[in-house]
Amino acid sequence: MLKAVDFFCGAGGVTCGFQKIGINVLGGLDIDPKFRETYEDNNGTVFLNEDVSRLSLIPQRLSELLPIQRNDDTLIFVGCSPCQYYSNLKSDKTKSKEGRLLLEDFKEFVLYYKPGFVFIENVPGLETKKGSPLSKFKRELKKVGYVFDEKVLNAKYFGVPQNRRRFVLIASRLNKEIKLPLQIRKKENLVTVQDAIGDYNLFPQVEAGHKDGSSRQHSVARLSKINLERVQNTPTDGGSRLSWANNDRLQLECYKNHDGHYDVYGRMFWKKPAPTLTTRFVYTSTGRYTHPEQDRGISLREGATLQSFPLNYKFHSSNQGTIATMIGNAVPPKLAEAIGQSLIEHWNKWQNLEQRQEQ
Repeated sequence: MLKAVDFFCGAGGVTCGFQKIGINVLGGLDIDPKFRETYEDNNGTVFLNEDVSRLSLIPQRLSELLPIQRNDDTLIFVGCSPCQYYSNLKSDKTKSKEGRLLLEDFKEFVLYYKPGFVFIENVPGLETKKGSPLSKFKRELKKVGYVFDEKVLNAKYFGVPQNRRRFVLIASRLNKEIKLPLQIRKKENLVTVQDAIGDYNLFPQVEAGHKDGSSRQHSVARLSKINLERVQNTPTDGGSRLSWANNDRLQLECYKNHDGHYDVYGRMFWKKPAPTLTTRFVYTSTGRYTHPEQDRGISLREGATLQSFPLNYKFHSSNQGTIATMIGNAVPPKLAEAIGQSLIEHWNKWQNLEQRQEQ
């Protein structure tokens, strides 16, 4: 059985996906203690509140915290580090600047332990932005015998009801080559918003500001009076703010002489995957995050479902914004499943080759 260590684990998207297909995740590491209860409660494995940057200075300490050893062919290191600094979104990068070289820190663990497999996921900008540590990471992997495959994948082609493009790299020091799973680009295979959250028995109709105290967490952010009016004047099933662009009272000053950003205040389409969920997906003013037909933003549970988390995955916090951050920053479990399945197939291929050579 393959096993894994989930660096920068957050709320546990990769761990959730890996464990569903039989990969034993030994534990997750994250600098933020607020993830602990969510990670451990849902995944039944240990959460280590560790600063990966500091721990990388003495990587051998990790084997004192988790049952791992060097040169373990069955071990996967997962390094889906925070990625806002290399995002193509035009946002303030000041807060995320400190995390821009976390891939460098993760590399120290890979070079010391030399696991059988490596998996990283990040924003597409990681491979193109100036100053990215990706090129150096790949050079170092090659030097110690790893082969790898890298590509920008869209999670919507792997059962995630969301148009989410991510840079993914998988590496192995066992196989002569390794390949990422194929993206089957067939419209009929896509999971739509309606497929995911259109059942009102599972996602009851609620109003803006609704608070759900149950484990379902179908809670919705409040709307100011003017924003509620904007939502009410946005046509259902994919409508945009252009519908009230000529209404002087509803139109925002910043958009009166601006051509673009039409998704802001827009409604999701029922028959398409959702747009990329950010950490602010609960707010109608930050993207196309308004419910397709109800006059509200999408709920926390709807967001988690659009990220492909199971319905029984509970996010522990009394703060809705914190939960939205957990969900929006996560690697979609369904995407992690697809990557994990690919690693299992490469492991099986290597095992079969080893057995034939022994015969």
